[in-house]
Formats: sequence, structure tokens, C-alpha cells
Amino acid sequence: MAPSERITFDAERITFNAEVMGGKPCIRGMRVTVGMIVGLVASGKTVKQILESFPYLEEEDVRQALKYAAWRTQEHDVPLVAQR
Repeated sequence: MAPSERITFDAERITFNAEVMGGKPCIRGMRVTVGMIVGLVASGKTVKQILESFPYLEEEDVRQALKYAAWRTQEHDVPLVAQR
């Protein structure tokens, strides 16, 4: 992935607090983790279904959770060192 194609991340809705879900990335300080949202999408849930199940979430919450997860998993070039 070229640097110009890398995902940028705006953390406006993703929060971190050691006292909420052990410091995992959460949605707007709630006890809803980015991992939970990603898991729901991975299991086939649509954004509409997620919002119906969690009415306190907003579509932008889901979008930012997925964007954050993608940002965290971006490829990073790491030089390999030959072992002797």
C-alpha cells in the first residue's frame, strides 16, 4: 500500500479509558468496543441490524469503528534482518 493510499483516522468517536472495558477502544465512552462492532459485521450483521439491536449507537459510530479497525491493521513495512 502506497503512503498516499493509507487510511487516515479521525478518532472523534473512538475513546480509551482504563476504567471502561479495560482500556479497549470504545464507542463514545460507552461499554461498546470496536471489537464488538467488528465481530458483528464479520458475523454478517448489517449496519441496520446493529443499530436496531443497539439503538444508542449511530451509523457514524459503526463507520468509525470499522475505519479504526482498518487503520490498526494497516500493513507496515518492517525490514527483515538475516539470521546467522
